[in-house]
Amino acid sequence: MHLTPGWIVASLIISSIGFILLHYGRKMARLPQVIVGLAMLIYPYFVPGVLANVLVAAGLLAVLWLAVRLGW
Repeated sequence: MHLTPGWIVASLIISSIGFILLHYGRKMARLPQVIVGLAMLIYPYFVPGVLANVLVAAGLLAVLWLAVRLGW
């Protein structure tokens, strides 16, 4: 793992969004938000680059948007 300033900032922002989604999902009993929130809290530890972190976060948020759009 390379601890560059960009990676640290990206991980902090992504994990913060994950924490908010997890908290909202638990409070409102919404399973898609809980799952994506947990994933966004955990995966930055395993993805080494800033661009990869951002792309995975965008993909997870797109899947969440699609799941909510489909009525989950």
